Amino acid sequence: MKSFITELHKEAAINDLRRIVGVPSYLQKAVERAPFGQDVLDSLVECLAIFKEQGFSTYLDPEGYYGYAEVGQGTEIFGVLCHMDVVPAGDESLWETPAFEATVKDGAIIGRGVQDDKGPTMAALYAVKALMDAGVEFDKKIRFIFGTDEENLWRCMEQYHKKEKGIDMGIAPDAQFPVIYAEKGLLQVYLTGTGSDEFSFSGGAALNVVADTAVYSGDRLPEVSRELSRLGYDFEEKNDKLYVKGKSIHSKDAPQGINANTRLAEAMTAVYDHKAIDFLGRVIKSDANGKSVIGEFKDEASGALTFNAATVEINKNETRIGIDIRIPVTFKKIDVEEKLKEAGEIYGLVYEEHDYLDSLYVPVESELVTTLLAAYRDVTGDMREPQISGGATFARTMANCVAFGAMFDTTKDTMHQPNEIWQLAEMGKTMEIYAEAIYRLCGKK
Repeated sequence: MKSFITELHKEAAINDLRRIVGVPSYLQKAVERAPFGQDVLDSLVECLAIFKEQGFSTYLDPEGYYGYAEVGQGTEIFGVLCHMDVVPAGDESLWETPAFEATVKDGAIIGRGVQDDKGPTMAALYAVKALMDAGVEFDKKIRFIFGTDEENLWRCMEQYHKKEKGIDMGIAPDAQFPVIYAEKGLLQVYLTGTGSDEFSFSGGAALNVVADTAVYSGDRLPEVSRELSRLGYDFEEKNDKLYVKGKSIHSKDAPQGINANTRLAEAMTAVYDHKAIDFLGRVIKSDANGKSVIGEFKDEASGALTFNAATVEINKNETRIGIDIRIPVTFKKIDVEEKLKEAGEIYGLVYEEHDYLDSLYVPVESELVTTLLAAYRDVTGDMREPQISGGATFARTMANCVAFGAMFDTTKDTMHQPNEIWQLAEMGKTMEIYAEAIYRLCGKK
């Protein structure tokens, strides 16, 4: 089986990835025609410019919510669902290179978005470009759809569906190989309650990231500091505040992270009598599966529920705890929300739903899944079966769409973490897989 990908395609993908990583496209204040901030819009515009340079026709939503680029002919649309927004850099002191300046080093590229999702977007672009350069004609329109709010509320896709037609089949290059044919349900909520005049507590940057830093300030700093030391938790004192350190990771993999919020709260329970602190520090603690709060939710198909107390803000006015939950595919939202409401009430916390996405399922025997899987296996020789994921990708916003790559089982997952990195050899292999899969699904025979 011949490869469509050349060294020139790989070099071009790296160079254009540098261009879009250089725009810090995380959620910021809305401005005119940029609902998620000017940088997010600028990243989308730059991405569309790259696609236009490679021979695609492009479209930018006048309100700035989304864009798309397409090539090919026919009445059917094959979608490639990407996103140009990223999570913030987090604690920039933990980065070895600038987060928003893509750095090629030791056979890898480093920068925010190289795994999620700017790198896979460029890999998919140059997979299609390689087919075009090889003279392949397409019997479907291949439409790359670029969202701008994937890391938050997916308002971009809501607007897309109001204004545009759907796709006939497609992929989201925003997960793992070989194929994700089902995704857990996603529930994000806030628990709110009374604040405190005795201290302030602030931790976490986003709901879909395990908090790597939680900050305490208050008159009892020495006591909290001693308790953190007794527990053996990593922290530092700076400017009359305590900075508790954790390990960030995507919420879908919360058990593999270290939650700075619950670590700080655990130390504070020895010093303060506060219901929300007790909830975080006595009940949740290091439990990233939620068993201590809502009981065990687990199925054979998709594993255990994950539970991340991702953001915490306690000030004199209120307590606000943001929680990200990934629900196994055989359970329903109501199974979880009723128990979480009950648990919150015990600690004076009021349940407020922030976002919910139902689970995704495309049959493994479908043309889409079988073709993608065969292309992956033929390129790599890896015979693993299709998978179910705790992640939430844009695939679930469209019918007959699945997450397909771009990470391998050997890829070090650095999404949403400092020093986000993607090996260039893996990027090249991903391009080969995408080219072969899209050729089989869209190439004229």
